[in-house]
Amino acid sequence: MSFDFSLLLVSATALCGVIWGGYALLRRRRDTGSEPSGEGMKDPVIVEYARSFFPVLLIVLIVRSFLFEPFRIPSSSMVPTLLIGDFIFVNKFVYGLRLPVVNQKFWEIGDPDRGDVIVFRLPEEPSTNYIKRLVGLPGDTVVYRDRRLFINGKLVESRLEGQYQGEGQRGSLLYNESLGDVGHGILLMPNQRSLEGTFVVPAGHYFMMGDNRDNSRDSRYRGVGLIPDDKIVGKAVRIWMNWSFPKMPRWSRIGSKIN
Repeated sequence: MSFDFSLLLVSATALCGVIWGGYALLRRRRDTGSEPSGEGMKDPVIVEYARSFFPVLLIVLIVRSFLFEPFRIPSSSMVPTLLIGDFIFVNKFVYGLRLPVVNQKFWEIGDPDRGDVIVFRLPEEPSTNYIKRLVGLPGDTVVYRDRRLFINGKLVESRLEGQYQGEGQRGSLLYNESLGDVGHGILLMPNQRSLEGTFVVPAGHYFMMGDNRDNSRDSRYRGVGLIPDDKIVGKAVRIWMNWSFPKMPRWSRIGSKIN
């Protein structure tokens, strides 16, 4: 089972708030009653810690839940757009505000667009986050055949750029694909094939694919499948660091926009 940091953060914030607020309320009742005033008395250590940590945890919770959340890329499924070791910021409010942990939307702002790079929760294991590119919108018919992508019967344009020169994907071919208004790179491996087929996207769901087409577990496969709207976390927008220890950081990737 994956670790659910959101649940831990909410629980820790609530616990510190209850300890601090509860003690303050009890002390006020005591000081206004018949008992002697508690002025000058030292608060218990646990209350001191709760009072110190609560505002910090609350700020982190608000920023992480409603504004931006950091993620680290652990796999090569989004190469060449995202590399192993990329640390990214995900915009949490662009598609609407959601309650932490339950991920229930309570304020509509916008809808995902075709071509967006999106972080979502795996439907079968909601504590696991995936990142892929949105290919199919609700109502679309997506066909992936002979390594060509068709959306609603129209071929998605792609242009061969040559052999991929990045590390870890030796022998892959780099293509530039035009998905809606978004131009981005994809990789195809000549000696390796991935699952193909026809996929109909129902209302309230999205079809996701990795840019490393032959090395991506995405909506084509069981265990991922079509992604419900309530599993969307946010849109990946910026790379703020790349570091795969013990290698040196890749300074050139800092601040790069994610297309």
